[in-house]
Amino acid sequence: MRVCIVVEGCYPYMAGGVSSWVHGLIKSFPNLEFVILAIISNRSVSGKFIYELPENVTEVHELYLEDVDWNRKGYRKHSMNKEEYRALRSLVLNQRVEWEILFRMFQEKSISLDKLLMGRDFMKIVREYYDLNYSQLIFSDFLWTMRSIYLPLFRTLQMKVPKADVYHCLCTGYAGVLGSMGKYIHGGRLLLSEHGIYTREREEELIRSKWVKGIYKNIWIEQFRKMSRMAYDRAELVTSLYAGARELQTELDCPVEKTMVVPNGVQVERFQNLLGKTEAEEGEIYVGAVFRVTPIKDVKTLIQAFAFAKEKEPRLKLWIMGPWDNDDGYAQECFDMVGIMGIADVIFTGRIDVREYYGKMDMMILTSISEGQPLTILESFAAHKPVIATDVGDCSGLILGNEGDSFGEAGIITHIMNVGEITQAILTLAQNRQLRLQMGENGYQRVAAGYRMEQMLNAYGTIYREFAESMQKPWTDNEVEMTDHQSDGYIGEG
Repeated sequence: MRVCIVVEGCYPYMAGGVSSWVHGLIKSFPNLEFVILAIISNRSVSGKFIYELPENVTEVHELYLEDVDWNRKGYRKHSMNKEEYRALRSLVLNQRVEWEILFRMFQEKSISLDKLLMGRDFMKIVREYYDLNYSQLIFSDFLWTMRSIYLPLFRTLQMKVPKADVYHCLCTGYAGVLGSMGKYIHGGRLLLSEHGIYTREREEELIRSKWVKGIYKNIWIEQFRKMSRMAYDRAELVTSLYAGARELQTELDCPVEKTMVVPNGVQVERFQNLLGKTEAEEGEIYVGAVFRVTPIKDVKTLIQAFAFAKEKEPRLKLWIMGPWDNDDGYAQECFDMVGIMGIADVIFTGRIDVREYYGKMDMMILTSISEGQPLTILESFAAHKPVIATDVGDCSGLILGNEGDSFGEAGIITHIMNVGEITQAILTLAQNRQLRLQMGENGYQRVAAGYRMEQMLNAYGTIYREFAESMQKPWTDNEVEMTDHQSDGYIGEG
């Protein structure tokens, strides 16, 4: 069976939890053929993989959302017929979108995007939308905003999607459009596996953004909602990592009967018998943070909180483990912050195998402003380490336990961007060794019972097998294979 994995902004170009998850999934089904359809920013990123692709990956296709070449050779001005005009109008005016007509229009005809976006038909539709809803704005600004919104979507609709039996999308948005289009053109099945709820994440980014102003934020948000609804409508199955995420999916119009919770999992055995502290290190208290150094991880709040905690507990030492090349500017600001504040004992390791460090840590910490179900928490639990985390995604469920869970607290939950709470949480664990040990053991029992890699793989093995059987594709029971798949050097967030 041929599976097309559709990803946006992660595998195989960027380290992190989702990338590690995809890499492990592919390696764990060696008898399946995988094709990667990757959505990336532009051609400068093309082919710059940080993962060694498994042998069962046969093709990699790339879509460049910021491609500047609008008017490629062979593409021409297209005069829409009535059916196509109606479909484009339904899209812009947020009516019942006739996606299949748009699929055919962009796939079967060589359309110049600059001529379409600058053309009379598009402007007429935008003008109607403007007159109905936004006539208080300056029309020229409104028109250019609409062009910027629809350019990446139209470019996505032009992408030639590889043929596959299953389109497995790791988010909705543009990935969901590609998966839905692949299903429509080539048949097969559509599976969505959301590690974070894409629409909500984009909403949060847009609300905080400075490049989108005022009411234009709402127009962008609605665009992502439209794409998500389309993917939810066309998917056979939509998985999430925890019950709260499933509820968000249904709030965003995903039919509840299509939803299924499949928690993340780790290979617990890989985090046993780790190298501990040396005799010289025993007098220090190590705080570990595993993530990419990016704004969404709120590294600056972590640095501030650590600085205040260290003033009261000089034995503290902070290890920030993960790559910083995803956002060089933000990383440099974090480095400068440590220097300007004169904070001792803050180490940025870069991309490493965290198993060489977990055994030395006294506690782990995650200060993100958005998460799904972080692998770094599960890995910390597997290594018997307590975790301090902000109350985002499923962090509270993992640390405090969900309904029916009697394992006990495995760390401390704080509010996002709350320096005082995070400082106190670090001090609470730093000053109580017995509490650290008990919480670490509680976390280990929780992950060993419900978050094992084999449980996650068995769930996806069943999904793939049922899809294969529904299409009368051959399937053998030995297609699920546990592998040491996370030995890619960086194990991180979910």
